[in-house]
Formats: sequence, C-alpha cells, structure tokens
Amino acid sequence: MPMKASGAGAVNEANRWAGGGSWIPYPEEEMQRASHAIATDAGLLVVDPVDVPDLDEWLADLGEETGAGDVAGVAVLLDRHKRDAAAVANRHDVPVGVPEWMSGVDGDLDAPTTALSELVEDTSYEVRRVIDNTFWQEAGLHDAEAAVLVLPEVFGTVEYYCAPGEDLGVHPALRFTPPKKLKRLDVDRLLVGHGEGIADDADDLMRTALRRSLSNAPGLYISTVKNAIF
Repeated sequence: MPMKASGAGAVNEANRWAGGGSWIPYPEEEMQRASHAIATDAGLLVVDPVDVPDLDEWLADLGEETGAGDVAGVAVLLDRHKRDAAAVANRHDVPVGVPEWMSGVDGDLDAPTTALSELVEDTSYEVRRVIDNTFWQEAGLHDAEAAVLVLPEVFGTVEYYCAPGEDLGVHPALRFTPPKKLKRLDVDRLLVGHGEGIADDADDLMRTALRRSLSNAPGLYISTVKNAIF
C-alpha cells in the first residue's frame, strides 16, 4: 500500500459521536490521514481537513445531528498539516484558525486567517501548545468538560506509529523526547491525525504510550525495517 495516496478519496467515516466525527479519505494508505469536525457552541470546527467529494454534505449532516449547525471555521493544528484547509474554508466562507505562535503557516494559506484562540474563545475547547521548536510546531484542542483531545501528530494508531503490542503509539521521531506534559490532561476520547481515534479511557493509553515511548522504540524501529524489507 502507498504511504500517501492521491485521487478523489472519500468520506470514510470514523469516530462519530455526539460531539463530532472524523473521516479517513484513503484508508488503504499507510499514513491513514485523519481529519475531524468537532461540534462547538460556535458551530462546526473542521480540523486539518483533507478535502474529498461529498464532504460538504457530510458536514451539513453532522452539524444538524450534533446541533452545531454550519461550519464556523477551519483549524490547522500542525505546521505541516495545511492540507486542504484553505479550500474548505473558502467554500464555507469562514477563516482558517492558526495558533498565534505557529510560524510559516498563514502566508501559505490562500484564505483569510485568524488566531485559533479566537475561533474557540466562546466554546469549551482550549488551544494547547504541545510542541514549539524550529522543526515541529503542534497544537492540541482540549475540551476539559467532555474530556476530548484533538492532537494531530504526537500519537497515532496506525502501524508505523505502534510498536508490537501497542494500540496507541508515540510518533517515531518523538520516541526519545515525547511531550510528557500531556499525561496531566484528563482525556476519555482522543482524536489523532493518523488512524482511528480512541473512544474510551484514552488517558490510560496516552500515559502508557508516553511511559513506554523510549523502551518500546527499538521494537518499533525493527518492525518498521522488517516491513520495509518484506
């Protein structure tokens, strides 16, 4: 299977619940890029979208079902996850929200932008600065009331993230320096940027993944090499 697929893709739904839903446009690709739409008091917030046919119809249905209504904005949570944020935002005549401290994103988006904190200021979601360095800038969206965390890259459930025996893994490039501050968050539901999310008791899996990140790293790297060869 390809690492990253191309073509029209489809709304392959995942993680649908009373507070939103996700879609994985190319479930056959190794990356299994996931995008999300979360219901807020301000409307639907679309996160790191990969555009697909019939997406707008799916969003309209989700907005009606959750009571969120129309799309209120699009969020970019990772500096390299610009994806199709501008196209989706322009179609819905809404801005793209980018964390104020995230550099090199606004100028690459052919759409109006705003501070992500402004998009969520009247909602139960809070923007969390997770990683902020020269090579990696990542934010999370955390709803402390509902115990929901949307995090695009630190964790994943796809094969290349997970060492043998892991259901949730830390990104291969972060195995030596995972953001351990995440273990302080109460999270029942975790939405990730690669693979299906975790629907229940995500905080236990997160803490286990962070605790075993380094010790399980050799198994992950060996597994990755074997898969590449065979």
